[in-house]
Amino acid sequence: MKLTHTTFFNGYRNIYGKLNQTQVSGLDNLLTAIELDADVSDLRWAAYMLATVKHECADTYQPITERGAKSYFNKYETGTALGKQLGNTVKGDGYLYRGRGFVQITGRANYQSLGTKLGLSGDEDLVLHPDNALQPQIAYRILSYGMRNGSFTGKKLADYVNAKGADYKQARRIINGLDKADLIQGYATNFEAVLTSSLAG
Repeated sequence: MKLTHTTFFNGYRNIYGKLNQTQVSGLDNLLTAIELDADVSDLRWAAYMLATVKHECADTYQPITERGAKSYFNKYETGTALGKQLGNTVKGDGYLYRGRGFVQITGRANYQSLGTKLGLSGDEDLVLHPDNALQPQIAYRILSYGMRNGSFTGKKLADYVNAKGADYKQARRIINGLDKADLIQGYATNFEAVLTSSLAG
């Protein structure tokens, strides 16, 4: 899909107002990544991905790290129920593999699994270098692959956005149950309109 970025930004500002440089840079990178992503040919998928990032990254459109004091992440430590669920096996894993990215992957097992599925090795390895999940290009690949393949909750984009229609509310189940589903549905509807008007050619 080819997009006219200027048209997109004009449409976005008409709905949400001014953007700072961090937001412009983040959105520009996301639009470019979507344009280059052969696996995202449905504009509505792109709309829902952008809506998700808008919410998950607090309007920054930049990959972020899960917030909280170091002690907050003790709940993910080895020996805890959450830690076991997340595949944390070494003391310190709870903090080391805290949430990062556009959709915050959490836990050694998720870093390992997504890194393997995306073919990330060497300097890009997510287990050896978990901060790589904060690099915009890698964060986008995690977002796209995970949302398309159901890597986060078992639910995927095609379950809710397909030839039958776009259920942007239920699509929240791809990431986090129905938490803030109505809000994100509204974002996705707006992004669909803005992206449609921005299609080039």
